[in-house]
Amino acid sequence: MSHPLDALTADEIERAASIVRRERSSDELLFATITLREPDKAVVGLYRQGDALDREVTCVVVDGPNSVAEAVVSVSADELRSWRSIAGAKPPLLFTEIIGAIGVLHASDEWRAALARRGITDLATVQVDPWPPGSFGDAAEDGTRLTRAVAYLRHDATDNGYAHPIEGLIGVVDLSAQEVVEIVDHGVVPIPEECANYDHDRVGPVRPGLAPLEITQPEGPGFTVEGNLLSWQNWRLRVSMDPTEGLVLHQIGWDDGDRVRPIVHRAALSEMVVPYASTAPTHDWKNAFDAGEWGMGRFVNSLERGCDCLGEIVYLDAVMATESGAASTVRQAICLHEEDVGILWKHQDLHSGTTEVRRNRRFVISAIYTVGNYEYGFYWYLYLDGTIELEVKLTGIMATQALAPGEAAREAVQIAPQLAAPLHQHLFNVRLDMCVDGPDNSVYEVDVAPLPSGDDNPRANGFTTVETLLTTEQAAQRLVDPSRSRTWRIVNPSVRNRLGRPVGYKLLPGPWPTLLAGEQAAVRRRAGFATKHLWVTPHHRDETRAAGAYANQSTGGGGLPEWTAADRPVVDTDVVIWCTFGLTHVPRPEDWPVMPVERTGFSLIPVGFFDRNPAIDLPPSPGHCAP
Repeated sequence: MSHPLDALTADEIERAASIVRRERSSDELLFATITLREPDKAVVGLYRQGDALDREVTCVVVDGPNSVAEAVVSVSADELRSWRSIAGAKPPLLFTEIIGAIGVLHASDEWRAALARRGITDLATVQVDPWPPGSFGDAAEDGTRLTRAVAYLRHDATDNGYAHPIEGLIGVVDLSAQEVVEIVDHGVVPIPEECANYDHDRVGPVRPGLAPLEITQPEGPGFTVEGNLLSWQNWRLRVSMDPTEGLVLHQIGWDDGDRVRPIVHRAALSEMVVPYASTAPTHDWKNAFDAGEWGMGRFVNSLERGCDCLGEIVYLDAVMATESGAASTVRQAICLHEEDVGILWKHQDLHSGTTEVRRNRRFVISAIYTVGNYEYGFYWYLYLDGTIELEVKLTGIMATQALAPGEAAREAVQIAPQLAAPLHQHLFNVRLDMCVDGPDNSVYEVDVAPLPSGDDNPRANGFTTVETLLTTEQAAQRLVDPSRSRTWRIVNPSVRNRLGRPVGYKLLPGPWPTLLAGEQAAVRRRAGFATKHLWVTPHHRDETRAAGAYANQSTGGGGLPEWTAADRPVVDTDVVIWCTFGLTHVPRPEDWPVMPVERTGFSLIPVGFFDRNPAIDLPPSPGHCAP
């Protein structure tokens, strides 16, 4: 290894699992996750090439039917350093158990009888989708690890099952015991017959092909990759793939000539929740925490050139652990490339008749995940002017429900005959471990407000910025206010630009929704992070998951609501920004059978971090606009 933040190798993953099994004298353990235990920020900051590395690994271990433990091992020293049982915790859903649960359901006489009541006798035509069970205080939840499963009918092996929901039927399975807990049948609803297949052979005549579009860089890509260290223009950073968070960016900094100025120490998805609005009993329990309950990174796609990414591409593989503790490699999991994005700056001098224009370009770091019926594409963009942007692209297939003849869709939109898609939300929380020109930062809320009319504002046209220092965790729980053009600026009070102002970056929010579930909703207790757009906490190594470390079947209250109850000070300290954003999806017929991409995200934009436009030194583009 050459750096403390290098991604785990296949050998390190398997050695970590072997150490745990050896020290616990068991070959039966399952591993929910095996991840690098990243060193403290101070340790990483002091590291110099050639220093000795102690590679610690955290293993989340299922060591009994309903028992979870965290093991920390050193693969460098070949030792188990700690073992901690986590009372009441449930691991993320395990693939091995989920696959078993499908077989258990199909073996159930009660399940088969419920299908037969709907005229279904061939189990090979039944698609079963296991879901996280949620947490509602039901007796069946106590002391067990569950899944609630719904089903769809496939007319053939490649048919789109979501066009044919088997309405009213839910199977509840105890995952650890691999036993059916309950078959819930709310009554037979006719299965929608119309197919909705989307492969090019079955959509009907396809339109004439698009004219060829080729993106070439004759001299090759303009960035370099050394291990997981990426360099492009003035940007320097590292990248990895975490089984829970997915894509992680480390040590994002700007090369200013004599040094690399730090901006963000670590940026990654912390949690996300998808709550559904349907009050129908087959659907009213549905909400999914796709990071904490499933693990976003475990669903990462292997990307294909010309399909998922276009241009001069460099791919990075992702090495992660299976539940048996073996290493598994996802080929081409991370896509790296450059994109032209129009003009960056331009001015035509009307007096001299001269024109100067520079085109903009961005460095793209992306990964795409398929979580059940939905695809999520995470695209981190680094721009030539110092801007950092995250764009999340949502596509895939909507969850569906069948409508009885004459039934109107409630809390849903009809998208095809007898077929509806419930309203729902996708709410993401990204953890930004800030380090703007150093570790001690402060956060200001900046509103733009009208000035009162009077002698100083006789035409009542004046407006100005109003800056409010967010001093504690409670004061720093904030909401977007588009009417005030609200932003949040993260500054380093000890570092000043040439104008005497603290250097900083601002978080530019979008038109983000918050959680719409009511105050008494179980999902509101569990997804408290989604009730605010901004949270600020002092850095703590173990505070990484907005809904708590173990979201699956949690009763709620963990994560950000719990930590910020202490109301710790957040001024001139090592701060973490937690940004909640997303969208509320009101389905349309145009979203069926596969929805066109919808987008959400945020930007981090330099404000006084530079003394002038940092892209003023760009050369003109080759061609007619060159002098």
